[in-house]
Amino acid sequence: MPYGSWPSRWSAADAAAASRDFAGLQAGLGGLLWLEYRPDDGHCCLWLWRDGAVQCLTPPGRSVRSRVYEYGGGAFCVVEDGVAWVDEADQQVYRTSVVDAFAAEALTAEADCRYGDLHYAPGWSAVLAVEESHAAQAVVHRLVALSLHDGTRRVLAEGADFYSAPRLSADGCRLAWIEWDRPELPWTATRLCLAEVETDGPLGKPVTLAGLEGGEALQQPCFAGDGRLWCLSDRAGWWQPWAELGGRLQVVDRVGEDAGRRVDNGAALSTSGVDWSEPRPLAAADHAPAPWLLGTVSYLPLAEGHLLLTCQEEGWGFLIERDGAGRERYLATEFSRFRQLAADEEYFYCIAGSPTRLPAVLAIERAGGAVRLLAGGDAPLAEVELSWPQSLRFATGEGESAQAFFYPPRNAACPEPEHGRPPLLVFVHGGPTSACYPVFDPRIQFWTQRGFAVADLNYRGSSGFGRAYRLRLAGEWGRIDVEDACALVRDLGDAGLIDPARAFIRGASAGGYTALCALAFRDLFRGGASLYGVSDPLSLRRVTHKFEGDYLDWLIGDPERDAERYRQRTPLLHAGRIQAPVIFFQGGLDAVVVPQQTEAMVAALRTHGVAVEYRLYPDERHGFRQAAHLADALEREWRFYRRLLD
Repeated sequence: MPYGSWPSRWSAADAAAASRDFAGLQAGLGGLLWLEYRPDDGHCCLWLWRDGAVQCLTPPGRSVRSRVYEYGGGAFCVVEDGVAWVDEADQQVYRTSVVDAFAAEALTAEADCRYGDLHYAPGWSAVLAVEESHAAQAVVHRLVALSLHDGTRRVLAEGADFYSAPRLSADGCRLAWIEWDRPELPWTATRLCLAEVETDGPLGKPVTLAGLEGGEALQQPCFAGDGRLWCLSDRAGWWQPWAELGGRLQVVDRVGEDAGRRVDNGAALSTSGVDWSEPRPLAAADHAPAPWLLGTVSYLPLAEGHLLLTCQEEGWGFLIERDGAGRERYLATEFSRFRQLAADEEYFYCIAGSPTRLPAVLAIERAGGAVRLLAGGDAPLAEVELSWPQSLRFATGEGESAQAFFYPPRNAACPEPEHGRPPLLVFVHGGPTSACYPVFDPRIQFWTQRGFAVADLNYRGSSGFGRAYRLRLAGEWGRIDVEDACALVRDLGDAGLIDPARAFIRGASAGGYTALCALAFRDLFRGGASLYGVSDPLSLRRVTHKFEGDYLDWLIGDPERDAERYRQRTPLLHAGRIQAPVIFFQGGLDAVVVPQQTEAMVAALRTHGVAVEYRLYPDERHGFRQAAHLADALEREWRFYRRLLD
């Protein structure tokens, strides 16, 4: 049976149903709380685990999700005897008691505002939050405190273009936060600010502890138990933990040139999660992703100088406990991505991914390292059915290299033919300053089950590979990402792993732009798919939201000064150069890439006689969430490629 048409028990509906995910982990109320997204209805519900049982704290029919900066994050926090949370429908903050989870008390009633990055400040008995106001012509962001006693709202900081991570010290005497101004982005240059709380209650004048000169991206400030302020900074080239010392931030220790552990194809997953290593310098690696989402927790200062750290090296993720002397132990080593850390006296908690399992909520015994699955973690496919990610580095332009994960076709019912090489589907992640990870992706397994090879690309500009790699995309979007995608196909073809004459490319959002550029400006791919992808950068710039309002200037250039560059990298203006068929998917409520942009690209291709398919889902936003739509899009895309292979 030819590659690309293998029958499979793993259907599009199975893949869509497996899109269940978790977010927003917090320890408290005698247990652990998390958000669970379920694709059957597209809702996010809040759950409490304690005493071996789980309880839903979301009132019926409600969904917990923030839309601050459109991407949200930090949609709940533990408060006293319950939780404060953001309602997805009206974006207001509500309070729910564990005793009566069906009752929701409104903490805000600002119809023109959204809230996110919630953080409980017990010293003030208040919820700190990022507030996004749409009351006037200009969108305004500020930090506010919402009193749990009388419902009053207090403005803590305003004047900067953007804010994140308001955090109050345990004694209620110091407030820290991150801020930045346009045209910067939270992964290019931010400031760490600190304000003392005066004896009569108001905040003193803020001081900038780091980032004043620019050229440094800071994120995730937090106060340790001893009162010291910590933060992640990339001033040394990697997002690493720095701590307050004498009024200044100091790196935890010197980064050794040979400190990074490089891994291939998951080899490090066999490392013991209990044994401590000899003292070593902090690894030259990122300990956080790019902060697209608010409320991220990728490290935790612990007692006695210990740190709990996520770490990403060559795409693979690790969870590490590090003591004050620099000794380390690796935890939950069968997993390959870690998010949203939390801890109590008995356990470390995290959301984890693995090449073989769906996302899971883990409780890891602090004493011995034993791992307990609290939610998720199912293994949908048997080992004989599973395609395992193979990490590879490949040469690309300017004498540089990029990274990707390769998944060969795998289906026990259809052994590989004796002759022939499989078609390839290149996955291009969104962001574009995001990343792909070596975890079980139900969409990838859908394709490998059907005889496709998949290459998941971390092109130059992806996060998780240091500041220089991340900033490599400045002014180069639409060029080096396309160059990397094409170099990847050539590399895999030269190795005999795929048939380069039957290569396809797909991407969502920013990944859709890369896919369209590759189809327009390179004659390499047989077809492609754009899921709510950018086809006209200048059109996107005119209508996009404030958070990404200057992103195109960073990615491509100034629209007036670099007008020719925009013209050269706008797929809509070069629709006549596209010869390969394209399928488009679009959400009708998308506020990032509006339907009119995609429909203009579809019309232009049809005018030039290109075979095009277009599917609009009227009630989806930027990123599909409903299982029926996810399954429909996957099935349509597969049938589209099948016809091109026949």
